[in-house]
Amino acid sequence: MTATRRFNPDVSRRKFLGWAVASSTLVVAASLVPASEADASILSPPEPSDLFDLTDLLTDATLPTSLLVTVTVHPDGTVAYALPRAEVGQGLTTAVAMIIADEMDAPIDSVQVTLSDARSDLLWNQLTGGSNSVHSLYTPLRTAAAVARKRLVAAAAAQWNVSPDSLSTRDGIVSGGGRTATYGSLATAAAATQTATESVTLKDDAAQAVIGVAQGRVDALEAVTGRKQFAMDLQVPNALPTMVHRAPRLNAKVLTVANIAAVRAMPGVTDVGIVSTGVAVRAQTFGQCIDAVRALQVTWTGGTVNGESDATVLAKLKKAELPLLVPKVPLLTKTVEGSFTFYFRSNSPLETNCAIADVRPDSAEVWAAMKSPVITKQDIVGKLGLPGNKVTVHVVEGGGSFGRHLFSDAVYEAVEASKLFGKPVKLMWHRTDDFRHGRTHPMATSRVRATVLGAEVLTYEQRHTSVATDFTHGIGELITAAAARFPILGPLGFSEAVFTLTQNVSYNYGVTDQLLNETFTVNDFHTGSMRNIYSPDVRTAQELITDQIAKVMGKDPLAFRLAFLKDARLKAVLTKLGQVGNWGRAMPAGTAQGIAVHSEYKSRVGALVEIDCRPATVNRVVADGVTGPRVTKVVIVVDAGRTINPEGLEAQMQGGAMDGIAQTLTSSLHLVNGIFEEGSWDNYYYTRQWNVPPEVQVVIMPNTTSTPGGAGELGCGVTQAAVACAYARATGTMPTTFPINHNQPLGFTPLPTVPPIPQSPTDGLAHTF
Repeated sequence: MTATRRFNPDVSRRKFLGWAVASSTLVVAASLVPASEADASILSPPEPSDLFDLTDLLTDATLPTSLLVTVTVHPDGTVAYALPRAEVGQGLTTAVAMIIADEMDAPIDSVQVTLSDARSDLLWNQLTGGSNSVHSLYTPLRTAAAVARKRLVAAAAAQWNVSPDSLSTRDGIVSGGGRTATYGSLATAAAATQTATESVTLKDDAAQAVIGVAQGRVDALEAVTGRKQFAMDLQVPNALPTMVHRAPRLNAKVLTVANIAAVRAMPGVTDVGIVSTGVAVRAQTFGQCIDAVRALQVTWTGGTVNGESDATVLAKLKKAELPLLVPKVPLLTKTVEGSFTFYFRSNSPLETNCAIADVRPDSAEVWAAMKSPVITKQDIVGKLGLPGNKVTVHVVEGGGSFGRHLFSDAVYEAVEASKLFGKPVKLMWHRTDDFRHGRTHPMATSRVRATVLGAEVLTYEQRHTSVATDFTHGIGELITAAAARFPILGPLGFSEAVFTLTQNVSYNYGVTDQLLNETFTVNDFHTGSMRNIYSPDVRTAQELITDQIAKVMGKDPLAFRLAFLKDARLKAVLTKLGQVGNWGRAMPAGTAQGIAVHSEYKSRVGALVEIDCRPATVNRVVADGVTGPRVTKVVIVVDAGRTINPEGLEAQMQGGAMDGIAQTLTSSLHLVNGIFEEGSWDNYYYTRQWNVPPEVQVVIMPNTTSTPGGAGELGCGVTQAAVACAYARATGTMPTTFPINHNQPLGFTPLPTVPPIPQSPTDGLAHTF
């Protein structure tokens, strides 16, 4: 649906500048973007992230190049936009199409959103991360769309010799005085003969008729009919299947290959060669690749974490913990404290790692799902020694990511193999590669101490200690570039800067202090930001201690939070949550409710869960799986500022809830002698159908701001925390190890590390239900 709108350039609202770009058809861009504004509802001394957070940093970095991203109106009436972000299933292309359609008064199905190739001129404006995409693109997209509509109206007015004020727009048509013209018919006349600025006034929020209305995914039909194209589906001439034989330990290097000639002679095999991450095999089919990879006899150097296990990593984390400074004074105050451990978690998306590369002596072309394609292109240029204009990087839609595709390791392997073989390759990681050598959420500990005096909290300290998080995917460079303009970043390393810009204490807890320390290096483990960086673990520890403080004071957990929350938007979310979730209802012994709140990305969210920890539930048997406690109900209340697509926002919250449940209860990686035991989704106990809550409800609050906040990672940490709090209330014991089943016996037999991948199954039907 698109509303009719009279064109009135003199409406007294904030104006924005755009560009009409010289072209044969109408091409427009945005220029002036208002700076991001921090919330003003701080009731106690603000923390750094209350004033300037990661969302502000990422948005600020996009401003200098916002005019380089254009909206084009074609003579056939379609509106084209090459999105400088990744679409990995989060529904971004749908949200972008809605924003453009709304501001242009165009049908949404006329807006064609594609993914832009890597463009070095965009700098930081082609980085997808931090739940920032919609927030940073919202005003530039609207400005460009408004410029397009203004020029189309002006073209019609000139042709009809009338005032633009007398014309209106609706569904891609300009009308007035009994005459009509489609946008397509006006596109050439509206085109600029030379690039010039245009001043436009954006729609009032109340006039928006597409934004805020539930919209199905624009790519839904392609997805459900199998026509959606991922990297694995692309047919690049002569790009044959390629796989890598990997080491039995993280980051080990090849010493010798005993039978390379024999493997090269195996059926279908075209090429075998040593690359930096192992031995690459190219063959006619992936089945032949698997056979060849399994047949290779390779000796290796030592890896970077030989001998390391969960226990040794935990010991080093404990040793690296920064001290808590506030002493215990038992005669005057009460001390509430806890120490929490969060084990490694896999960042494997449903789509396994894949990239296509065609490297020639004078050029290179690659195809893959990438969230930081500019950095990827720069790295390829450096590896190959080619000029930048000879390297083309195509961004392909991905089947999941949540941080995984910030790293282009499959691309680099494909480029290396293609150069080595002198032929195009379609390189795929085996699922076992993904779990054992792919990206992981770093293992961490979090120590918390709060000091309580009567009905007040005097101090709150949190010391988060983590295996080093890898930020070499682009955000690290962005922080370096921004440090001179934002003094808060100056003395901080990459991880400390991100921690400072994302973490806060939601409550009036007197003097608060949150610090990060790291151990190991980014070259030891393959770490990343798995659906958020620090917030899920930090928030879980904070909310568990908050429940304990409320208990010490003899207060109801919800009532306590309402009394101590600093932010009015969070209070409104929590109030609604208690009402919708029926907080405090009578429940059987062994079951309980848990509640948590979180603020990040200019958004607010709360989660209320109900859990069943009774023996009949905990001990139920499921074939080839683990059970344990079951979350039976999840209610999420979300305030995303200005909601673009309620349907998409609801889906994001539902997905985040499943992640949060898994991270509290069941999903983790087990490190043994420098390699992870898990080798497939069968081994990794993400939330399965038998653990999905029968009742999931998402409530979207009325708009509270004029711009959208982030949502992609928002629902994960708050649900993780709420489940932990519910478990504590149901069992009477505060959990301190996550997931809670991590130290129980494995529910599977680990796959061998030699050969590195298992034989392809031939009895798949025997494992169906």
